[in-house]
Amino acid sequence: MKIKEKEYQKRRKKLLKSINEGVMLVPSASHQTRSNDTEYPFRQNSNFYYLTGFKEDNAILLLKRTKKSLKSVLFVQSKDRDLELWTGERLGVKAAKKRFNVNKVYDVKQFDNRVKKLLKNSKNVHIDLFNNSSFLKKVQNTCKTLDSDRSVKISPQNFLHVNTKIEKMRLIKSDSEIKTIKEAIRITKIAHENAMKMVHPNQFEYEVQSSIEHTFKSNGAYSDAYTTIVAGGNRANTLHYIKNSHLLKQGDLLLVDAGCEFEMYASDITRTFPVSRKFSKPQKKLYNMILKVQRNIINAIEPGIKRSYLQRMCEEQLCQGLIDLKILKGKKKKLMKSNAHKKYFPHGVGHWMGIDVHDECPYSDEHGKELLFKKGMVLTIEPGIYIDKESKNVPAKYRGIGIRIEDNILVTKRGFKNLSKKIAKTVKEIEQLS
Repeated sequence: MKIKEKEYQKRRKKLLKSINEGVMLVPSASHQTRSNDTEYPFRQNSNFYYLTGFKEDNAILLLKRTKKSLKSVLFVQSKDRDLELWTGERLGVKAAKKRFNVNKVYDVKQFDNRVKKLLKNSKNVHIDLFNNSSFLKKVQNTCKTLDSDRSVKISPQNFLHVNTKIEKMRLIKSDSEIKTIKEAIRITKIAHENAMKMVHPNQFEYEVQSSIEHTFKSNGAYSDAYTTIVAGGNRANTLHYIKNSHLLKQGDLLLVDAGCEFEMYASDITRTFPVSRKFSKPQKKLYNMILKVQRNIINAIEPGIKRSYLQRMCEEQLCQGLIDLKILKGKKKKLMKSNAHKKYFPHGVGHWMGIDVHDECPYSDEHGKELLFKKGMVLTIEPGIYIDKESKNVPAKYRGIGIRIEDNILVTKRGFKNLSKKIAKTVKEIEQLS
């Protein structure tokens, strides 16, 4: 299921062809300190991984385009038995030359000297301008030395943000990327459905979280794609609730927002289900209203439409649903104009998904014009309603209920494919699992 080197090579060539001339520099991620001498688990920089498939730290990809050629150079850590004893085996320069279809592979310790030669005769440097200040400063200092060198005819003058070009490419997923996302979703299905089966009153939220994350690991997923949300009762009305420390009570709904990361690709699924195995009548009414809206939104997806169209459609249908349930009172047009519905649905209809759970891909083109959906895009659709227990103007039977339903959708040639449709979602499916 791993993406082949030929695909990474094609991505690098495509990226190089998107510029006239210049050098592109994309470094790997660095280890991040958790406290004192302990570190967070290493997670590769998404753009670096997209172009290389390489998971080691302390590496740099350099791409160069001139009038005559396209060149790719990779800097990696050399083999070091003493350090590998502590931090694990490295690929090394020799093995990297065999693995990667690049023009040259060097020891990363040679970067400072080699990059001077590679930057010569290039006016433009494409680099991350915002997220890695130390690397940017290092390259800028190198450019200054070239600028003052009389033997250098042309030195870099323009620094451009490389991320926007890479992230635009990441919008359209290849067949191999889609297969990888599907595997992440397959594992996530097991985790969510296990949670539905195991949940019961007087259980702590973190016990459910533990089951979910154990399922991820035991099925080959490197980690969760984001911090798992396990929110019982009124806590579901905190959108990013991650304490997961409270006791689950009889009659509560449990909102679980959890997805795994498999081979660096994310899934992002939310299901809401009863702690006591059966939905109450008010819970069922609100749940089915949101589920109906979600299905309508998903069914509207096809190439050529805009995300803003789905957002408006979602808000209008949720608003009408709230009116029908007497949670909102008044005419829909007036309520929509005053954004009354946003009190209960404050977030977006969905987002891009891929290597990052919130894929850092553009929603608009370079002119600010909203992008149209195209075949190969992957996004979430996640309508929800959140009614705090202190909402005195809402019928008492709905207070303290928070519901979100989220699926992962692929835009196809003529419509869509719900990649997560097999995860239990209807009231009947959920109650049968419980």
